[in-house]
Amino acid sequence: MILKSIPKYLLFCTSTLTLFFLLLATPNDLIAQKKYVIVVDAGHGGKDPGNLGNGYKEKDIALKVAKIVGAELSKRSDIKVVYTRKTDVFIDLWKRGDIANEAKADVFVSIHCDSHTSKAFGAGTFVLGLRGNKKNLEIAKRENAVVFMEENYRDRYKGFDPNSAESMIGLSLMQEENLDQSLEIASLVQLNFVKRLKRRDRKVKQDNFQVLRETIMPSVLVELGFLTNKKEGRYLNSKLGQKQMGKAIADALKKYVDNLKLNTVSDTVVEESPKTNNVIFKIQIASGRTKIDEKPYNFKGLKNVERVKIDKFYKYYYGHSKDYKTVEKNLKKAKSKGYRSAFIVAIKDGKKISVKEARKLL
Repeated sequence: MILKSIPKYLLFCTSTLTLFFLLLATPNDLIAQKKYVIVVDAGHGGKDPGNLGNGYKEKDIALKVAKIVGAELSKRSDIKVVYTRKTDVFIDLWKRGDIANEAKADVFVSIHCDSHTSKAFGAGTFVLGLRGNKKNLEIAKRENAVVFMEENYRDRYKGFDPNSAESMIGLSLMQEENLDQSLEIASLVQLNFVKRLKRRDRKVKQDNFQVLRETIMPSVLVELGFLTNKKEGRYLNSKLGQKQMGKAIADALKKYVDNLKLNTVSDTVVEESPKTNNVIFKIQIASGRTKIDEKPYNFKGLKNVERVKIDKFYKYYYGHSKDYKTVEKNLKKAKSKGYRSAFIVAIKDGKKISVKEARKLL
């Protein structure tokens, strides 16, 4: 009814104007409009209460903090929040990862509370990795033990024993390919805990958490603190504590998204071919502590993969080229093979520089 009352020439002008602005929009503008999907996972739930230090329920605190994180993130128009659970229900570990994978999430964050027989306290953040020290292994075992509550867990997790050190070690390179991004997120979260909230720093650590193994995007697991510590348990069970911890996590995720947007815009702009011989572009497809032979069968058929060791980590590069258009095609190919987190890097005279700087040099 409303449309009929509007003169046709006005509708035509409006449509033409809209098309005009769309044509004016640059690729960077369109990239900047992307919705970044963040999956917020409240640990435990339903028949699985988590740890019950000092009578507090981990599942309840995790859910309340998760909702605060989601509410804070939802204030941003460029972020879409997906919850693995919004009520007190039991969700299988594999299902939590499945939710994130189906949502094509950019980030997965799982929220928990820790426990210990001592008076231990402090906040820590974990990323997926090879088995760490004995203390980290015990934390991973506790969080992974929930698989025994799931139906058909023997079939679902065939070959994986939450209490086996051997199972903790058996990670492939594909399970670590998002390590760089996961470490960045974890570091931002931990920085907010320590600098802003003055929580005791239990550092960013790596271990084999089953819920992180199920995801195919950068993922972190947050241990808010120890419910078994009376003072810390009381803080985490309070509205103030939950609000502060939730906001600290959300702000870290916002910062990561901002960094991601800058990197995405600078790394996906089509450039003309380089005119100099000392700048080379590569695709970083994976990184991790695992040393893998650079054979095509280890990299989904990709040939001429280069392995470089930096500190304790191995980085794997594909598609070396002096031509930016060529390396963009290589990036698309790597992503089509399943390396969704692959990105372009620039090397000048043997040293890594930003792609933005490389473009300026060219």
